[in-house]
Amino acid sequence: MHIVVCMKQVPDSAQIRVHPVTNTIMRQGVPTIINPYDLFALEEALRLRDRLGGEVTVLTMGPPMAEESLRKALTFGADRAVLLTDRAFAGSDTLATSFALAAALDKVSQEFGEPPIIFTGKQTIDGDTAQVGPGIAKRLGLNQLTYVARIADLDPAAGTITVERRAEGGLQVLQTRLPVLITMLEGVNEIRRGSLDDAYRAARAQIVRWSAADAGITELARCGLKGSPTIVKKVFAPQGRAEKVHQVPTADRSADELAADVIAAIFRTQPPLEDDLLRFAAGQ
Repeated sequence: MHIVVCMKQVPDSAQIRVHPVTNTIMRQGVPTIINPYDLFALEEALRLRDRLGGEVTVLTMGPPMAEESLRKALTFGADRAVLLTDRAFAGSDTLATSFALAAALDKVSQEFGEPPIIFTGKQTIDGDTAQVGPGIAKRLGLNQLTYVARIADLDPAAGTITVERRAEGGLQVLQTRLPVLITMLEGVNEIRRGSLDDAYRAARAQIVRWSAADAGITELARCGLKGSPTIVKKVFAPQGRAEKVHQVPTADRSADELAADVIAAIFRTQPPLEDDLLRFAAGQ
């Protein structure tokens, strides 16, 4: 079974800087890491590979330095790494990114075999949109399972997969047919420590590099800033509030007394709220 993991090299979230003119993330001089959510997707892919056999290919789109994260993925046990890199991709939003990655995944299928399962993390820590995975699935016509907490069953012969998906208010158990794209939640597994053999193999490995032309992308107007309709109007740090926190004494107080004090404090700071509630209670 051939499994593909789409991952991203992201700036360390503690040191992210934003360009004051373009409002895009400045990556130069900022330490980078593998997007943490993608590590859970990678581990799940490796577990399936270990159990069922096959190969795991990791794919990323980014600048040449993204090769560092791909080699790190190889040290964990991935079999192959593909870097999609081209200046035409600079400034891509989620729409342009999903377009380029979908084209690269078509190329991966042609070169290394069609993957019945494509994994991504639930989102990235730099964009936090959770849109790229579903965007890829839509472009490739794949069934998509998002926010997956556990793969309950996988039957390659029957071409079906059953997963547990975290949802508001509980857990959903979903079954669908392969091929499928899965976005994995955080904390659902623990990434393994790579072996010494994998570390040596990763250091010597030939990273497959594709430009836009190599991936068969001819519509460059759909890539990079040109193909990104998302516009960041303004980036700013929120200002701290001048109001001080109001503390309600709790010593020797009953729950009813505390509730009454909290409600009274809310009404003092939000006078219109009390009038609205009274009108609602009167049925107006």
